[in-house]
Amino acid sequence: MDAVERLSTIEGLRRLMARYVRYADHQRWQDLAGLFTPDGTFTPLKPDGSVWLCMQGREEIAATVGAAGGPGHVLVHHLFSDEIDVESPTSAQGVWAMEDIITRPEDAEVSEAFPFKGMHGFGHYHARFVQVEGSWYIAELKLTRLRLDLTS
Repeated sequence: MDAVERLSTIEGLRRLMARYVRYADHQRWQDLAGLFTPDGTFTPLKPDGSVWLCMQGREEIAATVGAAGGPGHVLVHHLFSDEIDVESPTSAQGVWAMEDIITRPEDAEVSEAFPFKGMHGFGHYHARFVQVEGSWYIAELKLTRLRLDLTS
């Protein structure tokens, strides 16, 4: 790849992740899941490094992430500095610093999957991307946490 192709790919991946957080904030779960490959994975971790949830495939991602949203839920995601490595014309990896805030209604059910009414988290998205038929998709997304403040 020449420099222009590499920079164009990097900008495209930045826009892909920007869509991811916008779709999350607007609770557009099917659109968010459509950013993943059909067998893509999303694995958020707890601050201690253990797996919080493990989702595979668009349907499971949409359903599970969508369970955090709903009427009265407010989601806010921010992405910050990124490090993107283009490995080939069809594969890349990236890391984004992130912050997220989720506010659930007072009557929201607290469960093992969502043990909070409010959450304020800080960490990093680690993504592996692939290009399929000219479009970039998330093949694997892992969310590591530096800090997670929960209110019940």
